[in-house]
This record gives sequence, structure tokens and C-alpha cells, in this order.
Amino acid sequence: MKRVIFNQKGGVGKSTIAVNLAAIAASQGKRTLLIDIDPQCNSSRYVLGAVAHETTPTLKDYFEQVLSFSQFAQPAGHYVHSTPFENLSIIVAHPELGDLQSKLESRNKIYKLRDLLRELGKEYDDIFIDTPPAYNFFSQAALIGADSCLIPFDCDDFSRQALYTLINNIKEIKADHNADLIIEGIVVNQFQPRASLPRRMVEQLTEEGLPVFDNKLSSSIRIRESHERNLPMIHLDRNHKLSQEYLALYGELTGS
Repeated sequence: MKRVIFNQKGGVGKSTIAVNLAAIAASQGKRTLLIDIDPQCNSSRYVLGAVAHETTPTLKDYFEQVLSFSQFAQPAGHYVHSTPFENLSIIVAHPELGDLQSKLESRNKIYKLRDLLRELGKEYDDIFIDTPPAYNFFSQAALIGADSCLIPFDCDDFSRQALYTLINNIKEIKADHNADLIIEGIVVNQFQPRASLPRRMVEQLTEEGLPVFDNKLSSSIRIRESHERNLPMIHLDRNHKLSQEYLALYGELTGS
């Protein structure tokens, strides 16, 4: 299963959700790959810590190979790295990844990430793709190559307004490039169940028929420690409320 975690709005927890779901999949024995295609490299640093910026080759190297028409192209596995966590591998991003965007667009390379994903899909049970907070070449390429999209949502009015544009963009990708793409669900993040606005907003989205996951993710200061220590929540504190929420969300995703 190839899942894209995407929202055009920043600060909604894309990287955190991608890493924690990938860590759970790996902890349950699934061969899991995390792909970071965001030049901010947050997922890469979350998993690998300080060594992330020294890890090569990166996704930037893959796209440079795509542009070079090399006769001796490296296989997809060449770009995959192990992590400190059993069953979890990663393809890291690079801060200069965005510099290649115009070249890739001009040469119509939008399907090359799909080709990479198809090759890697033979080796992994679950693939999670963290995208930049923009509807650009890289996020579109990820949606073209994925099976489904998870949309993080943080119960903010700006997020709600952006949500409808986002859904329309995904539908456009589905219509034009990837007929099998589905919106698997909206992940409500930083949820405060005692506050009336978040509750009301989630109720309204559900009434509109949008696929909101039943399991929501609480706001917790503990996630900052998770980032700082480069430990996904189930490895930092499996019994914490947020860890259990992530486990429940993954169970809802997989029907387990």
C-alpha cells in the first residue's frame, strides 16, 4: 500500500503523522518504507537525527539521474537506507530538491516517481510518502504514484477552507493521471475534544460526507520530545495516550 500524506497548508503535522504511522507498520512486522520528498527534510531528521544531512544518496540524486539519461541507472533500492528501527527503511530528502523542480517539469518527468514507487512496491508492504506543503511537481508526482492519500487536518478555519481546494486538486489528479487514487481519509490532528470549535468543525465535515477517520490525534507536548529525541511515539512511550491514538488510527487504516 502506497500512501501519500498531503496537505497544501503547512503546520498540520504531515511529517509527524507519516513517521509515526510508518514506525507502527514496521513495529508490526511489515516491511515499511518512508519516502521524504519535502525539501524541509523533516521526516528524514525525525527518523535519522543529525546524520540525516550526511546520508547519501538522496531523492535529489534519483531525480538528477532521471535528468541525466544515464545508461547505467541505479536501481530503486540504491536510494534506500536503513534506520535505527527494525523493518523501517527510508529514502531521504535534500534541501536542494526544490531546485530541480523546473527542470523536471520542463522535461515532463512527472511520472518518474511513480516508476520508482512501482519498483519499490515489490519489496515493501507499506510505503508512506511525506510531501511538501504545496500543490507542486513533487506532491503531484506522489499522488500520481500512490494508492491513497491521507489528509492531516488541525481543526482550524483556514485549514477547513484549504481542504476543499485540496480535495478538488486530488480529484483532478485522479481524473487525469491516476484513476485508482482514493482519499483514504482525513486525519484530525491536535484535536481538543473539550473545545467546542474542534468538535463542531469535525461534526460539520462528517455531515458533509467527507471521510473523517474515527480515531483522532490529541495535542500533546510529548510529541516535541519525540521530535527532539528522534523517536516515534511508540518507541518513546508506547503507553502514552498519543501513542495509543496512533495505534488505533493505524488499525482503522488497515482494518485490524
